[in-house]
Amino acid sequence: MQLEIVSPKTVGFSRHRLARIRPVMQNYIDEGKVAGFITLIYRRGHIAHFEKFGLKDDICPMEFNTIFRIYSMTKPITSVAVMMLYEEGYFQLDDPVSHFITEFKDMKVFEDMGNNQIKTVPAKREITIRDLLRHTSGLTYDFSTGPVAKMYQEADLYNSESLAEAVKSLAKIPLMYHPGEVWNYGFSTDVLGYLIEVIAGQPFNSFLQDRIFGPLQMVDTGFDTWPEKTNRYANLYRSTEDGKYEVATDSIIARLDAKAKSRKICSGGGGLLSTISDYLQFCQMLLKNGELNGQQLLSRKTIEMMTCNHLSGNIHPYNQKGVGFGLGFSIVTDLAQSGILGSEGIYRWGGAASTTFWIDPTEELIAILMTQLLDNQHPFLSQFRVLTYQSITD
Repeated sequence: MQLEIVSPKTVGFSRHRLARIRPVMQNYIDEGKVAGFITLIYRRGHIAHFEKFGLKDDICPMEFNTIFRIYSMTKPITSVAVMMLYEEGYFQLDDPVSHFITEFKDMKVFEDMGNNQIKTVPAKREITIRDLLRHTSGLTYDFSTGPVAKMYQEADLYNSESLAEAVKSLAKIPLMYHPGEVWNYGFSTDVLGYLIEVIAGQPFNSFLQDRIFGPLQMVDTGFDTWPEKTNRYANLYRSTEDGKYEVATDSIIARLDAKAKSRKICSGGGGLLSTISDYLQFCQMLLKNGELNGQQLLSRKTIEMMTCNHLSGNIHPYNQKGVGFGLGFSIVTDLAQSGILGSEGIYRWGGAASTTFWIDPTEELIAILMTQLLDNQHPFLSQFRVLTYQSITD
């Protein structure tokens, strides 16, 4: 997709201040810390900044149509798909997941290890669909630590023969926490992917193509790249101990990298590939109250529901004060406590390879950064946030 860039002044940015982005990003490349970036800032219906830096692999320059593993930036897309079914009346948010996936009935919760035996207790209540959307299900990830994560590793969920098999295997493993009590990042959104299959009666990837990617013209987004597009892949790197980067060949998260090979599991939590222009289409739809180019995916009221805080008390994502979690996104609820430059009401998320996006309804702003760096030790994501907002002049 050809993206048109307007004069920054026409949408309330200083060209001189936006120019501060380039030396900051380029410095990471010059120092051998990151291979390459793409950065994009959109405001009031127009792109004010769109730049590429460095290499997409060991030889070729980063291009605006480079394909990235967006990992957990898949989660907001899966969450939108779930809420489309919610709008159609298939469920209520506080319905137990077991109404649709019976294996989640009567879950057990890990309590402790005694005599090298796992001790469990019955869950205080059932996992709800809201729990899955806001990460309070009690599920975890296999790259976490502890006995439950070890059981996940032994189950090798992503090598299951189908999404149904993976989710049903997951339901046999004790939860880390009682549902609703703790925000804990995990396989919740993968379960939502299977929930979509059960309710819609079609494969998860087909649902996304038919209901989101097709209508939004996200032509380079999917769970597999096409063979003719593999030359557009960015390499997957990781930070080394000395802050440089190297190719990530044996990372646990690299298991999701199909690179034009058919996948058994379409991970709703982290499996999608996309481009920055495709992801902008998705973000524009959200910012424009669920509609883009005549395609109404969600209602304005549903977007409002998704982008308000659904956590209570002192529960915060990663214990970050001033930040809550909605239905698929983190939400800035208190600007001062969060320490995040921007606006209250910003909603956002990122991916394991240091991709990020945020949407600021107050400023009518979308910002996206794409790169491919696991185990990131550097502050370029927060720097990009500061560099974006310090450029606003109106």
